Amino acid sequence: MSTHSNPASRQSLAGVRLRKHADYQRAYAVARKKQSPSMSWFLAPQSNESCDAISIGPRVGLTAGKVLGKAHERNRIKRRMREVLRRHVAILPAGYDLILHPRRVVLTMEFAKLEAEVVRILEQAKAEAARAQSQPGSEARSKQPS
Repeated sequence: MSTHSNPASRQSLAGVRLRKHADYQRAYAVARKKQSPSMSWFLAPQSNESCDAISIGPRVGLTAGKVLGKAHERNRIKRRMREVLRRHVAILPAGYDLILHPRRVVLTMEFAKLEAEVVRILEQAKAEAARAQSQPGSEARSKQPS
């Protein structure tokens, strides 16, 4: 008997990951940078041309530049972040792209604290997405010069 959980019940990030450089660049151009103690993040609505008409689900992207450390450290940071996101993929706001930029502290912080912070970010992103959908056109008005 295996002690692993049923693979069918495991959530996967396979279909919700941002992969194209153009999608990252579009999200950076549209979104504003937000800060948390161990990472910065961007939340941007998906554009019509970047997503299929069939799937308009949420997407998440991770970045880990060389400033975070050597390759094995960056890989460990990304593995930890992917695991937290895999556990809480249901909280991601539909129709939005979320990009997370972890800081080096993610490498050494307790997993439970990392998980709590990512969940807080996901819930804040979901609330912002709901607020933006309830006020259509508010982003366009705020970006126009007075």
